[in-house]
Amino acid sequence: MKPSAKKSRRKQGRKQNVAGARESALSVLEAVLVKGRSLSAARSLIGGGLEARDRALAMELVNGVLRWRFRLEALLARLLRKPLRKKDYDIQLLLMLALYELEELRTPDYAVVNEAVALSRRLGKKWAASMVNAVLRGFIRDRQALATSVDQDRAARRSHPGWLIELLAHDWPEQVDGILDANNQRPPMWLRVNQARIAVDDYVRELELQHIKVQRHPVEPGALMLDAPVEVDDLPGFNRGLVSVQDASAQLAAGLLQLEGGARVLDMCAAPGGKTCHILESAAGLEMTAVELEPLRMQKVKQNLDRLGFQAQLVIGDATSASSWWDGNTFDRILVDAPCSATGVIRRHPDIKSLRQQSDLQALTETQRQILDQSWRMLKPGGLLLYVTCSVLKRENEQQIAQLLSAHADAAEVVIDAAWGIACEYGRQLLPGENNGDGFYFAKLQKQGVGVEDTAIA
Repeated sequence: MKPSAKKSRRKQGRKQNVAGARESALSVLEAVLVKGRSLSAARSLIGGGLEARDRALAMELVNGVLRWRFRLEALLARLLRKPLRKKDYDIQLLLMLALYELEELRTPDYAVVNEAVALSRRLGKKWAASMVNAVLRGFIRDRQALATSVDQDRAARRSHPGWLIELLAHDWPEQVDGILDANNQRPPMWLRVNQARIAVDDYVRELELQHIKVQRHPVEPGALMLDAPVEVDDLPGFNRGLVSVQDASAQLAAGLLQLEGGARVLDMCAAPGGKTCHILESAAGLEMTAVELEPLRMQKVKQNLDRLGFQAQLVIGDATSASSWWDGNTFDRILVDAPCSATGVIRRHPDIKSLRQQSDLQALTETQRQILDQSWRMLKPGGLLLYVTCSVLKRENEQQIAQLLSAHADAAEVVIDAAWGIACEYGRQLLPGENNGDGFYFAKLQKQGVGVEDTAIA
């Protein structure tokens, strides 16, 4: 075969792979925005036959559209003569993909337009080809004026649902714009060094040998931020349990528990097991119990424990009703890693903007209250309970602690005096982006040893 023919064939194959990346991205977006699946579940639709760089392109497109959905929809509303029919939502998603690529990526304008037109035909909607071409060329021609017009609206400019902006502005009036901006950033990749197995300095040297550059966290000694993300299999010693992937803010939980060897520790709502494993890394001889409602999610906890070489009692049970699984023995330390709105980790899970609804908050706060109440009854007098959420909404955080303190006379707050976060009425709040970490809330409580109530659960 002549060199020119080989080159042409390679070029054609590369073009098909890029097209496959866009088709995969469209499938994932349909699963999230039409079928309501989480991005974590839907990302499996990315074509397994794609090269690594094309899978990366597909996820960049998916994350970008979900991150900027509300702004992209506002742009389309100005570009379309009339709204598309519900059955043609795939064409709307195709246009959003193309608009994001035109705005944020380095793909030449003509290539984006040509591929979008071709993709509309591959979807079996030839009628849309001319419209897609006209809409995208209209955007390229008038992009500056369109941006100025769209950005007059705060929800479009910040690309968040209006109800969430209102809640954030109520709870954090001085910080709201910073929160919204941080939510729209690409998240860094953080590592947690297993200091039970290797010193941080030694692991950093192993990374340097692999030409992987990192920055250290100013507070959490085992937290390392990669300058650029890598595949976990490329991390030295990952499969041998030397390191895990975990956001730096989440890594603060283990230290706040003031762990001592031999303590009985309970991790409520343990999946996927990052904090469970970090607790076991932090002190020897712990008697660990991890509770999770969903069996499939508990499998992830077990996988993490096995990789790191730890053991724990794994209980598939309902954290809101412990009577079916608790044996009556109290715990020295309890971590309540409560289910929440996840409004502190939007930059890492941009689908939250679309899937989370304001109506969800009432059920979530009631679940949190029930879990706290059940956990408190299982805590030994003198023991510590750490309440953690990845939310930035006060109704899920300090208001829950205020309610618990009001309901239990034997509960006392242990003030978290730290060089990070914001001191709240109760507990401490990390907002998204502080020290390049996610948004988390922490509150620490101690059960008083005098006049404690009966710990039995009815």
